[in-house]
Amino acid sequence: MNVPRTVSGVAPDLAQVADFGPPRSEIGVGALMPYNGALYIENYSSHRAESGTGVSLRRVGGDFSLHQVPEAIGVDGTYTNRLVHYETGLLVIGPHVIEPDHTVHTVDELAGHRLCGTARHLTRPDTHVYVLTMEGLVFELELATREARQIWDLNEELATEGEWKVHYKDCYSAHGRLVVCSNEYGEDDWAGRQARGRLADFDGTRWRIIEHKPFTAIGGRGEFTDTIFAAGWDEASAILEVFTARDGRWTRYRLPKASHTFDHKWQTEWPRIRETEHERLLVDHHGMFYELSPWAYGGRIWGLRPISTHLWVLGDFCSWKGMLVLGADNASPSHGVNVTTAEPQSGLWFGKTDDLWGFGKPSGWGGPWWRAEVRAGQPSDPYLMTGFDQKCLHLENHGERDVGFDVEVDVHGDGRFSRTAHVDVPPGELVTHVFAPGFSAHWIRVVPDSDTMASAQLFYT
Repeated sequence: MNVPRTVSGVAPDLAQVADFGPPRSEIGVGALMPYNGALYIENYSSHRAESGTGVSLRRVGGDFSLHQVPEAIGVDGTYTNRLVHYETGLLVIGPHVIEPDHTVHTVDELAGHRLCGTARHLTRPDTHVYVLTMEGLVFELELATREARQIWDLNEELATEGEWKVHYKDCYSAHGRLVVCSNEYGEDDWAGRQARGRLADFDGTRWRIIEHKPFTAIGGRGEFTDTIFAAGWDEASAILEVFTARDGRWTRYRLPKASHTFDHKWQTEWPRIRETEHERLLVDHHGMFYELSPWAYGGRIWGLRPISTHLWVLGDFCSWKGMLVLGADNASPSHGVNVTTAEPQSGLWFGKTDDLWGFGKPSGWGGPWWRAEVRAGQPSDPYLMTGFDQKCLHLENHGERDVGFDVEVDVHGDGRFSRTAHVDVPPGELVTHVFAPGFSAHWIRVVPDSDTMASAQLFYT
């Protein structure tokens, strides 16, 4: 077996390299999928096929040899979708439908679109799948005939504004609903002048907007558990929205941001929620890896633990041959904007899941409130507290009178909070509460005793 050389886990011989051009753009790893002995790698360029050359579908064989898939040569574009359809055994990746013997078919109707998600069909799961485009179009793909038919334009259903205004990023279906998300976020979103991001679901009868915030990833374990997870953010913190089928509702949890370099819509790319170990989920969110249990008890989750921080832009990751494989978007000429990079290239990292604990130590910042209107007696969203070392809470009262804040923690993880501190904050002032070394809990929240405008931000170092 030709086991590749690695440098800190990265295999240079398996690097994804696009043409020098012209034109030349980027070659991110948009999708990784182990399939019948091989590892499929779907590349993506920055926008459409004409924005870069040499981007295509590639395959790593069981002997670790890298091959460009001949049937996909010339089918360049922005593709990040992948799904193995259980009933037929077919792989859908990019605009391609691949048979178990590795015969590749390209769906011409889909090839011209930027494809960002594939999900199981709600009413015809044995024969059809949904395919989502970044522009907000949803297609219904019949796998046997490979016929694609547009069934929704989400810009009409969810009041978004289409290409260049909104990035739709992912879709997922389970528990009788199709969930989609987009990640629009820039200066106007940060400043509160617009809210173009979306997390939304379709329950078989109508579309419903869950959040007017940017979201990038949706995942779960299908009908095996009763949960669906969606990762997003706003100016205050990273966000994990959790749907629990038992009570039919979404619950918002807040998490630290490990880096602000993931805030803009063009810099979040495709962080994922994937099952990489048996019945365990690995979450890549805003520069931090998390371990997540797919189970919820009493409608609450608490099996969320930070693993490490990183600065990689990771389009996908998966398990293959007992290893964890990470696919990056490393070096992009960006049409000449990045003057230090001429050759589009991205790497593959091979290791084991436990290696992630050797990356950057968990740290970050964020909180439940960012100049928010808060109400007396109404608790904030729960904010993650476990898995970090030193902790402090900054409470800022933007109002015009004294406000007291109860600081409450959930040590059981089931939504039962108890007061651990009370902080009085004069108008226009900021008061910092430092937690004792080693103090921790699953979740923390803040409850004001008066209406006001307030900020609550925690720093974990």
